[in-house]
Amino acid sequence: MTGEDRFWQLAGELQAEDRRVQLGTIMSSRCLRVGDGFLALYDAKRGGAVVKLPRQRVAALIDSGHGESFAPAGRVFKEWVLVQDAQRRRWPKLLREGIAFVGS
Repeated sequence: MTGEDRFWQLAGELQAEDRRVQLGTIMSSRCLRVGDGFLALYDAKRGGAVVKLPRQRVAALIDSGHGESFAPAGRVFKEWVLVQDAQRRRWPKLLREGIAFVGS
């Protein structure tokens, strides 16, 4: 299963668990939303899930080597972290953290 396939499989599972999680679009691509807020997307170019989390959590993931900055067009989004396909086992927990953050 590709990383992208796994991401969208998780998306379906999250939608079944929490009706606030919905499909949407961001930057002309599919994404997940919680209510009016953006939650996550799959970055096919870099091969990983991009999740919205508190700045401190993003910084900790980057510092620990478990995440990377998300900087489309060169501008770093401080509340977004890219977690590579190789770290996909972390995705479910991070997506749930994102739901709690975006949904609060």
